[in-house]
Amino acid sequence: MFIRKLISATIASVIAITNLAAQAQQVAKLESPNKSIVLHVSLSASGEIQYSVQRSGVNVIQPSALGVMMKGHNFTHGMKLVSSSKPERITDNYQTKNAKKSSILYQANQLVLSFANEEQKKMDLIFRLSNDGAAFRYSFPWIKNKETIVEERSSFAFDKETKAWLQPMSEAKTGWQRCHPSYEEHYLQNISAGTVSPLKSGWVYPALFKTNNTWVLITEAALDGTYCGTRLINDSASAVYSIGFADPREVFTGGGYLPENNKAWLTPWRIITMGSLKTIAESTLGTDLSPTAVLKDASFVKPGKASWSWINSKDDNITYNEQKKYIDYAADMHWQYCLIDADWDTKIGYDKVAELSAYAKQKNVGLLLWYNSAGDWNTVAYHPKDVLLTSEGREKEFSRLQAMGIKGVKIDFFGGDGQSMIKYYVDILNDAAKYKLLVNFHGATLPRGWQRTYPHLMTAEAIYGMEMVTFDQSAADKQANHCAMLPFTRNAFDPMDFTPMNLTGLTSSNCTRKTTPAFELALSVLFLSGIQHYAQAPEGMVQVPNEVKAFLRKLPDNWDDVKFLEGYPGQYAVIARRSGSRWYIAGINGDKNERKLSLDITAFKKGKATLITDGTNSELFSMNNLNAANQKNCNITMNANGGFVMVLE
Repeated sequence: MFIRKLISATIASVIAITNLAAQAQQVAKLESPNKSIVLHVSLSASGEIQYSVQRSGVNVIQPSALGVMMKGHNFTHGMKLVSSSKPERITDNYQTKNAKKSSILYQANQLVLSFANEEQKKMDLIFRLSNDGAAFRYSFPWIKNKETIVEERSSFAFDKETKAWLQPMSEAKTGWQRCHPSYEEHYLQNISAGTVSPLKSGWVYPALFKTNNTWVLITEAALDGTYCGTRLINDSASAVYSIGFADPREVFTGGGYLPENNKAWLTPWRIITMGSLKTIAESTLGTDLSPTAVLKDASFVKPGKASWSWINSKDDNITYNEQKKYIDYAADMHWQYCLIDADWDTKIGYDKVAELSAYAKQKNVGLLLWYNSAGDWNTVAYHPKDVLLTSEGREKEFSRLQAMGIKGVKIDFFGGDGQSMIKYYVDILNDAAKYKLLVNFHGATLPRGWQRTYPHLMTAEAIYGMEMVTFDQSAADKQANHCAMLPFTRNAFDPMDFTPMNLTGLTSSNCTRKTTPAFELALSVLFLSGIQHYAQAPEGMVQVPNEVKAFLRKLPDNWDDVKFLEGYPGQYAVIARRSGSRWYIAGINGDKNERKLSLDITAFKKGKATLITDGTNSELFSMNNLNAANQKNCNITMNANGGFVMVLE
């Protein structure tokens, strides 16, 4: 019934948009700072608001609907323009330890249009255009008592020739132990716009499209505890995608799924990044439009790398001795953290974990502990469970962890995107900050820029990651193609706990890894995560050449800059990242045939290049030193499902 209502609403929106396009009169226009992107806002004779966006004179977003429905208040038709601001330049400089760049400058032109409905209640529409995209949100300054939004009509209409690269949203309460949705599906690639999601629950963000030779990436930001997480829904009759709300079942126990607020309300930003693939891969719009950091003291926020036993030895080895071994492993690799996973509270115990924490501290390693978020929204039995459900419970547990010297928590098995569940995420982040605990959300929603607002949110899963490769051979078979999607979609804006880099083959698994060692090594640079949990076991690391171990010991914990060099979603990706004066280039091949590259590395103005590729015969890797100053055509061959890493200094 819920899905049928979503589709019916989408069809109604399509009909409305078609009618609007024929009747609407332009009421406002806004240009990006470089004038390459132009927004038009129109109002029909019957008071429906629509917008369209062009880039370089070509339509990107066709005329599309705007407006919301509140309980008792209609802001979708009968609207009248009350006032229009003058375009205003917005400039924001900010720093981050958990993104593509450490220092970011955001510049955009902003326009605020104030509309009134038939009750004379106001709805402001705030538009921003930067050189890499458009964004809009709604504002309701008059709210003083509880109001509920039951539908958001915002839509994105594309040309019918548009192609899409999209991940289906899982249906609530499905999957293992009823733990979906967790943003853990493979992407449908190069599909026709309008294709219906096979799981009938819409599509997740970020959603990638190609229309009229322009790439478009849609997501949202500034999601707080008043709104639900949304997704895109569509029907097969058109290339129109609309905002869909969470399933009514995706809630915190006793809570609601619809957006609600009792004071002046700013809704989340709807973000449309547009340009070339280089634009998509280098854009920071997902954090540019997120609220500034709430932490007064962020000195405890330290990105880094972690050892993690569970990915290799699973449940039976959450033991004192095994975790001590992984602490020693992290220390040897100069990694800052070690994660102890599920059931540690009974298999090891609080007192012995405190011992491990003290032992780890002596070796400059911090411990991270796993928790089950769940109340009654799924049937997962792993523990500690239910201890974080209330503010009192979190205060007690987080205080205890701080006294034990624990550095962070990994919290798993959330129940979706309903408003009350989003509020639960935000409450956890606020309480963890009081006790200087780093946070990793697993089995969770997309962060949507939270890592800027809450810098101690180091990472989140929200991806079909490496653990799935250990469970299912079909996941292993698709891994290379899947990974080649992620720099353009899931990992474009938000940190991603894929738990990458298995160099020597999976252990405690019946699955055979299909990627090469150099492919896996490249993920350590290609994927972004505030804490990178590596899937390499210490037993396998002894097989790795000393030069590659040295590379991993020196690998930066965060990045200062990014350059997209080459790639195509699902096929391959070659991206350069800078830390200090060094550049690191990582490339992966998602195809089952080798791929030849010719890179101009003289542009980086460095003297020395160290190239690590797949080895020959029984060797895991090959290493070559190059004179970077004369490598205008540096020829590199990536094996099928292979990759490479290059360090320029």
